[in-house]
Amino acid sequence: MIDNEKLIKQCQRKSHKAFDELYKLYSPIIFGICLRYTKDRQEAEDLLQDCFIKIFEKINDYEFKGSFEGWIRRLTVNNAINYIKSKRKFDFDNVDDVIHENLNVKNSVIEELSAEEILKLIKLLPVGYRTVFNLYVVEGYKHAEIAEMLNINEVTCRTQLKKAREALIKMINERFE
Repeated sequence: MIDNEKLIKQCQRKSHKAFDELYKLYSPIIFGICLRYTKDRQEAEDLLQDCFIKIFEKINDYEFKGSFEGWIRRLTVNNAINYIKSKRKFDFDNVDDVIHENLNVKNSVIEELSAEEILKLIKLLPVGYRTVFNLYVVEGYKHAEIAEMLNINEVTCRTQLKKAREALIKMINERFE
C-alpha cells in the first residue's frame, strides 16, 4: 500500500484507482460514523456513498495541515447533519418540558453492554436526541458548535443532551430489570 500523502495527492489528481484505495482504507471509519447518525444500515450505506462523493469533490481543499482522518471525519459529520436535515425534521423537545427524574445506572450494568448494544440503544433515541448525543459525546463538539450546526439555541442543545442521557439510562435500566 502506498503512503497516505501520495494517495491523497493522487486522488487530488482525480485518479480513480487511488480513490478506490482511499475508499477501502477509510470506508469502515466513515461507515461507523454514518451508522451513528442514521436509523438503519441501508440508510447508513446511502449516506456513506454521499460522503465519499463529497470527499472526492472536496479532496483538493485538503491542504495537508492536520490529520486527513480528522478532515474526512468532519466532512462526514457535516454531511450526516445535512442528510438528516434533508430527510426528516429534527424533533427537538420544548425546553420547558425537561423531566427531572433521578435516574441512576450501576457501572456493572454498563460494563455488561457491548458497543453494539449501546449503539442499538442510541439508535432508538429520537433524531434530535441522537444527533446532539453523537455530536457531543462521540464527536466531541461543544454545545455552542452543535447549536450553530443545527441552527438551535445552546439551551436547547444542552436539554437535548440531558434528555438523551436520561432516555439511555432508562432504556438500560429497563433492559436489566
